[in-house]
Order: sequence, then C-alpha cells, then structure tokens
Amino acid sequence: MSSTPHYQLIDQPAQLPPLFAALDRATEIALDTEADNLFRYKTQVCLLQILAAGEIYLVDLLAGLPLGELWPRLAAKPLIMHGSDYDLRLLRELCDFRPHSIFDTMFAAQLLSIPRFGLASLLEQHFGVQLDKDNQKANWSKRPLERDMLDYAALDVFHLPALRDRLRDELVRLGRLAWVEQRCLWQIEVAREGFAPPDENNWRIGGAEKLRGPGLSVLHELWHWRESWAEKLNTPPFKVTGNDLLMRLSRHADEGASPDEVLQLNLGRRHDRLFPSLADAVRRAYTIDPRTLSRRERRRDFNPMNPDELALQDRIKAERDRLARDLQLDPTLIATRSQLALLARDPAGIDDVLLPWQAALFKAKPVWTA
Repeated sequence: MSSTPHYQLIDQPAQLPPLFAALDRATEIALDTEADNLFRYKTQVCLLQILAAGEIYLVDLLAGLPLGELWPRLAAKPLIMHGSDYDLRLLRELCDFRPHSIFDTMFAAQLLSIPRFGLASLLEQHFGVQLDKDNQKANWSKRPLERDMLDYAALDVFHLPALRDRLRDELVRLGRLAWVEQRCLWQIEVAREGFAPPDENNWRIGGAEKLRGPGLSVLHELWHWRESWAEKLNTPPFKVTGNDLLMRLSRHADEGASPDEVLQLNLGRRHDRLFPSLADAVRRAYTIDPRTLSRRERRRDFNPMNPDELALQDRIKAERDRLARDLQLDPTLIATRSQLALLARDPAGIDDVLLPWQAALFKAKPVWTA
C-alpha cells in the first residue's frame, strides 16, 4: 500500500460540522462509496468517502448519523467519481440523491482508449499508487472497520482530482472532452431510475433459452430455492450456489434424467446442509409443466425487423466498427447492439438514440442514404 493521506472517520454526530464546513468551502468534491453487496442479500451502502477542500472524510453510513444536511451539499457541487453508475444508483435508492454534475474518470479513460481503466490500474499508471485489491472484496458492513480498510478507502478519493486533470488534458488534446461531459450527464439521468425492480423472469439466467422440457422447470424451482435460502441466510445468492450448478442440474433433467439421477450429480460438500430442500425443489419441478411458467412477453407493438431493416442494421454496424477502428475505441462506446437496431428501424430518430457526439460521427457519413 502506498503512503496514506490524512483522513477523519466520522461516526459521531459531533463530527459532522467540520465536514459540512469543508463541503461549503469546496469548489468540487471527489466521492466514492463502499457497499456490502458481497456479504448481504440486499446491498446497503456502508461508507462514504469524501475529498473536500483538501480534506478526506470517511462517513460511516451505518452509524445512524443525521445526514439530512449532507446530501444537498453534495448534490450542489461538481463531483469527481470513478465508475459512477453503481454508486449513483445506490445513493439514489438510499436517499434519493441526485447530483447536478459529475466527471467520471472511468468514462474518460475509456474514451481515451486506455485498455486498463479500473481505478487501481489508473492510479498505478499515473501515480505509482498500489491499492490493496483484497479490500475490494472486504466486508464493509463489519464494525469496527479495520485500519487498512480505511486507508484503502481514503486512497480511493485522494488522487481523483489529479487523475481527472491528467485525463481531461488528454481529452482536450483529442477534442473529446465534450464526449465525456455528455456521457456524464446521461449517467446522471439514467441513475435516477435506481436499480431494476424484481422481475418474474429473473430466473431465466444465461443458458435458459436452450432448455425446453423438464430442465426449464428444474431451473425455475432451483432459482427460487436459492433466492429463498439467500434471503433466510442474508447472503448473496451466488454464495448459496452458482449459476453453473443450477444450469448443470437443469441440463441433466432436460436430457431425460430422472429426479434421482439429477440429484446424483456431484453437488459439492458446501451443499450438504441444504441438500434436503434442494432435493425437494428438484422433485417438485418434475410436477410442473414448463409451458405454464412465466415468459418474457414481447411488446404488443413489436414486429420483427424486415429484410431492408436488417440490411441497414448491417451497414450501420459496419460503419460503427470502421469508426471504432479509426478512433481506436471499443465499438460499443459509439453504439450498442440495441442502439444499432433502433437506428435501423428509425434512422430519423438518431438524436433520441445516441448522444450528440455519437450521432455526429454517423451523420458525417449517413449510411442509411446509401
């Protein structure tokens, strides 16, 4: 771990006034969060890291502090963040937090074609700072927080302003600063939606589309069995069992195996405690007609793409890939697969589908008029 800057842990109400004063003096704020998504069924934000007016404050969000005056102060100032999507959605659900301005150093690195755009890689590249990666998977809901965890949390924000300055200078040189600004404004808007609510088809994990018979019912029951145990144990579902095992059992059922044959597969020692209820779920699945299971319904106004639209989609994709090669960018930064489909259906709606800088690239050579 590199030299750690001075910071203050705030876990008592009497410690808040100096933080509020620093926020009032600051012209911009570096911000990060730590959550316990690797340890709880429902994620909670545990720590808030703030760099304001040259001082670092680590706010314990599990200490029951009166933070009503904190959020408006943060929202009123330009924020520097890295990989802001998850943090902003967490804070949106925690307290309806809505910033008015951010500069995301991850977006900046991506639009500069930096292949390793994680914060740890960028800090090592630019400042020789080495973050202890073990703390990325630490239990941030455990109290008291260990000193090395707090040191790590402080370093997460300490170098963000200097990193922003270096990346911004390069963006200006390449004429791409507006690209990042547009992407950040878009991120603020989409983060206001929070996280997607539970969906009755969440059990259709990767590979489910290949199941047709009893394997589909087995997957349905096992997925809900896992969710039930994860909630009871207050642990993430993947710590009950991974998707690989769910799919392995389901595929075996789909291949004609009986319930007993499915249960004879090697489940691993970690499942011994839960085996009786898992066995019940598998046997119950064989009584369920897979045709009765919930399905993802297509929009009523959905129509398959016609041959002309498919051909146009191919031309747009080819142009996107050419632009990406010329700019040395990941093609999805210019347009995603779903955006290509929307453009092929309605080229005139390009300004509603893409950010201004993305749309301008396509408008320079409008392939839909070819």
